[in-house]
Amino acid sequence: MSPQIKLFLVIGCLFLAFAVIFGAFGAHALRQQVTEQALATWQTGVLYQFMHGFGLLIIGVLLLRFPELTGLKIAGILFIAGILFFSGSLYGLVLTNWRWLGPITPLGGLCFIAGWVSLAWNLVRLPS
Repeated sequence: MSPQIKLFLVIGCLFLAFAVIFGAFGAHALRQQVTEQALATWQTGVLYQFMHGFGLLIIGVLLLRFPELTGLKIAGILFIAGILFFSGSLYGLVLTNWRWLGPITPLGGLCFIAGWVSLAWNLVRLPS
């Protein structure tokens, strides 16, 4: 297994582990500290982190089978950036109320979209 494939798999697992931690933190510690709207924002960050953590695992497994599809690595990098920008900015908004983080969230969303499009494009390129 190449170091890059291993890295996608490890990062995916770590993002998933932290999604569980952040989800529990939101359900138990934040529930009494923030508004329902802020809690919903937190949960959105957790949900997207979960989805794209699994996306990273999918990319890692695909790279094991199809290492020649180097564009899959671009999708993985976009998912990582998306988690950091999208989920990270939502967590930051809830914890700090720093409004300047708000414009960062859509950049993460664009990374997610571009990652999925990149993944789809690379799957289309697979031999039949």
